[in-house]
Amino acid sequence: MPDQQVLSVRKNVTRVMVGRIAIGGAAPIVVQSMTNTDTADIAATVSQVADLAAAGSELVRVTVDRDDAAKAIPHIREKLDALGIDVPLVGDFHYIGHKLLTAHPACAEALGKFRINPGNVGFKDKRSSQFAQMIEIAIQHKKPVRIGVNWGSLDQDLLQTLMDANGALAEPLGADLVMREAIVQSALRSADEAEKIGLGRDRIILSAKVSAVQDLIAVYRELSARSNHALHLGLTEAGMGSKGIVASTAALSILLQEGIGDTIRISLTPAPGGDRTEEVRVGQEILQTMGLRSFLPTVIACPGCGRTTSTVFQELAQSIQSYIRERMPEWSNTSPGAKSMNVAVMGCIVNGPGESKHADIGISLPGTGEEPAAPVFVDGKKTVTLRGPGIADDFKKLVEDYVANRYGGAD
Repeated sequence: MPDQQVLSVRKNVTRVMVGRIAIGGAAPIVVQSMTNTDTADIAATVSQVADLAAAGSELVRVTVDRDDAAKAIPHIREKLDALGIDVPLVGDFHYIGHKLLTAHPACAEALGKFRINPGNVGFKDKRSSQFAQMIEIAIQHKKPVRIGVNWGSLDQDLLQTLMDANGALAEPLGADLVMREAIVQSALRSADEAEKIGLGRDRIILSAKVSAVQDLIAVYRELSARSNHALHLGLTEAGMGSKGIVASTAALSILLQEGIGDTIRISLTPAPGGDRTEEVRVGQEILQTMGLRSFLPTVIACPGCGRTTSTVFQELAQSIQSYIRERMPEWSNTSPGAKSMNVAVMGCIVNGPGESKHADIGISLPGTGEEPAAPVFVDGKKTVTLRGPGIADDFKKLVEDYVANRYGGAD
């Protein structure tokens, strides 16, 4: 589906404002993340939120699970504001959210959005009253709410009711189909309940998290078909490393291609002591690869073969990628259009010149046995041939000049 068709599908979604960030409608798809610090540790949480925001996270969710965490939220917001970091904070509430928001109005006010899980907001006869209490506080503070269903904490009463009804059918459906329907109904019923209490649809975002790719696709297709709420996408418990990246990409790409989804999070399990910002970069790369948003210039590099036994082009590709990521914060101010730039770093004469001509700026390094020269192509034309040990620095200077000349002062 071409980009314009994707956008024409998405523009019918109700627009929700979270602080300064627009979600839904024709707004760009928003990338968000979540901290894994103890929220009560103000310094650690501020530091991680700052890192996530610097990586490009446009919303950051934090756990609010007890009084100490709720008390910390206004101080975290204050310190972020002092640092000039205005990324909205989303409070993640489970079990006692109604008590925490009631006892700590400063927490409610400092948050940009509440996340409520209808499966554990309350049980039996307490569920409706405690859910209503949280919605009323959101209304009071003019805050949007994400109603976030998760299959690991699904409303068991609703699930059992649907299972019983299914069991009475002459030809019962499979348990997985009933579970999917329970997830969809939980989200839609909760949204309807919130609207009846008085929360406008323009302050409601829905999510339905599962950990299996096909389940996620099926559930969100149903949600999209049965409502026009803004939708948050994410494969929950996606896993570590390449498994988590591949699973999240497979699920979200299909939905995004169909025009489904207004904000995303990639729920990667980091390695011990690993970089939490990886989930932000993966989310950005999914959107950029699909042509839905641009965050950084794209570096095209060949995979290497027997013609490229030297590691020079690999080292240069890595160096250029790192250089671009480091320079982009400044380019965002001086040359914002640079985020759409394509850079080619190729390893031999087979595809190198052709790929470099197609890029905005590209370099074709010599392969094994080739003349030790590296032609550079700018806007499809060969402009210079680099030689010697300083090729990497020379090419970076050419990229810098290209950005200033083509994108300086214009988006």
